[in-house]
Amino acid sequence: MSDRTWPNRSEASHFLTLPFPIKNPIRKHENTSKSTGIQQFRPSSSSRRSDQHRDFAALPNDVLTKIAANFSLPHLQTASLVCKSWRDGLRPLREAMLFLRWGKRFKHGRGGVKPNLEKALESFLKGAARGSTLAMVDAGLVYWEMGKKEEGVALYRKAAELGDPAAQCNLGISYLQAEPPNMKEAVKWLYQASVAGYVRGQYQLALCLHRGGGMNQNMSDAARWYLRAAEGGYVRAMYNVSLCYSLGMGVSQNHRQSRKWMKHAADHGHKKAQFEHGLALFSEGQMMKAVVYLELAGRGGETAAAHVKNVILQQLSPPSRERAFRLADTWRALPSSR
Repeated sequence: MSDRTWPNRSEASHFLTLPFPIKNPIRKHENTSKSTGIQQFRPSSSSRRSDQHRDFAALPNDVLTKIAANFSLPHLQTASLVCKSWRDGLRPLREAMLFLRWGKRFKHGRGGVKPNLEKALESFLKGAARGSTLAMVDAGLVYWEMGKKEEGVALYRKAAELGDPAAQCNLGISYLQAEPPNMKEAVKWLYQASVAGYVRGQYQLALCLHRGGGMNQNMSDAARWYLRAAEGGYVRAMYNVSLCYSLGMGVSQNHRQSRKWMKHAADHGHKKAQFEHGLALFSEGQMMKAVVYLELAGRGGETAAAHVKNVILQQLSPPSRERAFRLADTWRALPSSR
């Protein structure tokens, strides 16, 4: 992935280096004295029976399918246990999961099958026809890769309107990439994905708020969404959060927090963060650790890291050099969202 994430307008910018809703439960009032004339409310026995024995089976299948459209297979299997009516009504979505699985096999060449994008699309479309938003998103991605963007966007929109946050994010990004871009629609869908907790959507929304670009720039909100995405494990957001704290943009300047998030980004594999964290360690005199991060950054394509690393190596003993390179060889990035 490309590590250049901070919005910039100039190549000379220094940033380049850096269950169903139910009614509210009835509140039981405290016992009051008779002098107040207020009696405690008690639901009738018939209403209690109604609350305890809701007829879930009466839910129409089309409504049930829309509610469960973005369910994964485990959630579908659990919902199918509620009653026979739900088991029957959710059968198309369970079938869609099989087509989704085969589509991923054909797309990525897994499970003993050869990669075949046409067969992958065919499987995803069969899953989409059965109402699965997960299959709609994957079919939309394949269409996008084939250059059939209108077909892809149509599927994104259908899934987005059914509440799928990945589709909402992809639809928002498609509006950003349109000619001309439609910032209002992009922010609308990215916001919906963001409040649903989708970290890529949170990061993309933060970029929109950061750049402005047809809308008012709002660094305070941008920093807030960067932080939400970073806390959710999105590596690019970790790097941008570090820059926000370092420069005091959208948040109060805080070098401790900046260092914390730069290290998080570096430990999750962000090459620019590894370079900058290595420089910080060098400035603190932690030579061997600095070499490890600079070596990792250099392997990831940060050419400037090599010069600093070579300067430090001249100050290290042979055993320390060997240990630094051994640590770099065995280093593994922490898991992340992206």
